[in-house]
Amino acid sequence: MLQTPKGGAGHGIALTDSRLMSIGTVLNVLRDEFPEVTISKIRFLESEGLIEPQRTPSGYRKFSPDDVERLAHVLRMQRDHYLPLKVIKEQLDALGRGEAITLPSPGLQGDGEDGRAPEGGEGPTVARVGRDELLAAAGVESPELDEWESYGLIAPLPDGGYDAEAVTVAELVMELGRFGIEPRHLRA
Repeated sequence: MLQTPKGGAGHGIALTDSRLMSIGTVLNVLRDEFPEVTISKIRFLESEGLIEPQRTPSGYRKFSPDDVERLAHVLRMQRDHYLPLKVIKEQLDALGRGEAITLPSPGLQGDGEDGRAPEGGEGPTVARVGRDELLAAAGVESPELDEWESYGLIAPLPDGGYDAEAVTVAELVMELGRFGIEPRHLRA
């Protein structure tokens, strides 16, 4: 049986037989690879059915190492492949059934305006995300996205969704904001 560490070493992860972690501990574990991840985003991904942490009798979330790895996998698929959460969930379900999956290469698009492969050819399609997924991926609130849209930095597609480029732009706007460059300055 593993003993609970005493003192303030490490990230404060107390290992027990079940090795379960609180949401704050999970956040600390993920921050190295995903500095933009927030507790709200973890809760959102849970509400979308992508992760299912255990709950204590008082309702606190407790994450197993498998839950943390699954969460990291979801975040990588969002970051690296700009996949919508619905597609990520389908792929995780397929992996759970033991099926092989293929991930699109970032930035590959067909010749058509709608993102499909050229006629007669097969190829990856443009990944699309919904408004909530874009907000979660960029780590912003709805008013900020509305502001960016008013400046013409990001534009929704006719169906109300966003393409992978919008996710990239949102991430860049956030990154430039860290250096004091406001969205209104990016219009030019």
